[in-house]
Amino acid sequence: MANPAPLDSPLPLLGHWIAGQRVAGQSGRSGPVFDPAAGIARRRVAFASRSETEQAIAAACAAQPAWAATPPLQRARVLFRFKALLDAHRDELAATITSEHGKVFDDARGEVTRGLEVVEFACGIPQLLKGEFSDSVGSGVDSWSLRQPVGVCAGITPFNFPVMVPLWMFPIAIACGNAFVLKPSEKDPSCPLRLAELLAEAGLPAGVFNVVNGDREAVDTLLADPRVGALSFVGSTPVAEHVYRTASQHGKRVQALGGAKNHMVVMPDANPELAADALMGAAYGSAGERCMAISVAVTVGSAADPLVAALRQKLGALRIGPGTGAVDMGPLVTAEHRDRVRGYIDTGVAEGADLVVDGRKLQAPGLGQGFFLGPTLFDRVTPAMRIWREEIFGPVLVVVRCDSLAAALDIVNRHEFGNGTAIFTRDGRAAREFTRRVAAGMVGINVPIPVPMAFHSFGGWRRSLFGDLHVHGPDGVRFYTRLKTVTGRWFPDDAPGGADYLMPTM
Repeated sequence: MANPAPLDSPLPLLGHWIAGQRVAGQSGRSGPVFDPAAGIARRRVAFASRSETEQAIAAACAAQPAWAATPPLQRARVLFRFKALLDAHRDELAATITSEHGKVFDDARGEVTRGLEVVEFACGIPQLLKGEFSDSVGSGVDSWSLRQPVGVCAGITPFNFPVMVPLWMFPIAIACGNAFVLKPSEKDPSCPLRLAELLAEAGLPAGVFNVVNGDREAVDTLLADPRVGALSFVGSTPVAEHVYRTASQHGKRVQALGGAKNHMVVMPDANPELAADALMGAAYGSAGERCMAISVAVTVGSAADPLVAALRQKLGALRIGPGTGAVDMGPLVTAEHRDRVRGYIDTGVAEGADLVVDGRKLQAPGLGQGFFLGPTLFDRVTPAMRIWREEIFGPVLVVVRCDSLAAALDIVNRHEFGNGTAIFTRDGRAAREFTRRVAAGMVGINVPIPVPMAFHSFGGWRRSLFGDLHVHGPDGVRFYTRLKTVTGRWFPDDAPGGADYLMPTM
């Protein structure tokens, strides 16, 4: 939880979005919102009380029935207008992401684009909600299915994608006829509030979408309130597990995406320069603060030495600085998170890994008091080390060496996380064997970050996902709707009566 800012702080205060308007926080609690590149707080954000969170839920409950009764085509037209506004405000949103998260502006712009793609998918909701129909399943009997909204849904989203991850959730939820309450990260809360304004401008009725900022008090309220029927979460595995367990115990449908330790297997036949370029972007883009970042390179046989040499050379040319400049990597989101990642580098050294490039020694002009940490590369890491076992969520790449594809698969599959993985090879047989045997939810072949497009679903295996359904795509529609199957029959006026006490058959 963020340290509370003084109540008399001169910094501007961000509140909440409830029932179609911005509202000031009333709890008396708030936290700082930093500019990570400068290392100073630019504003503060109100932390919602239980009462304020319940007000947002009540607003969603009041608005949802009329919204659910709105024809899907009309709901889609609101989303079409929202998509146009996202296009028009893409640079504004990206600049806000850079100012509060720290990622490079072009990377932030890409985040907006990937979120916008989910809105495009949700615009097709009239087609996506079409049910199935069977004529004459019996004599004069027809059967068909409907997908109907859950009611009020909630989403709890992380700091690393303040636009994209919320857009994974609420566009599909509201397209399906639900109302939505979003609790974004308190570290970068401005963009979700701006998205609420754009939705209102697009014509979304007041109360269908609400935003409550805050900490655990708001989260616990959403987990327990019986009016919330479905809840989606993205964050670390310990919290995801708690969210899944608690919300499920309160009768909710839950999808909770947890942590990751994504491996990229590099085969001996792979081009080392291409593999190194892929790893540079996948490991150090967004300072490694991505749930799909590659944080482990598993080299097979002779692939190791040329790959490590290429990475060492490329890391020497990596440009680091404020995300508004011509740089490749910006700061981490907070000083506390930077220090946590630095602690993992200390741990790797103590465990005996070969420290090839030390990000703790970063020296570059113009960094000032920003939350910067240089890129780090470890070689000869083993599965016994913490830097292999635990998610670091920073610009740290570790190299594990092995002798065969079978050994590489064993390394990947023994990890507790199974979010995403990739293989770089020119051998189609090896790629096919890898994709069939690897225990992960998303797999790339010569694609380092295999994030599915919006019309497919996103999610991992094992302790990277708690719940049965993945995010967005077809699973998103399934998650935010309930299936109803109808069997119908019409009798003629002179139909004979009489009860039938047997199991009905056709």
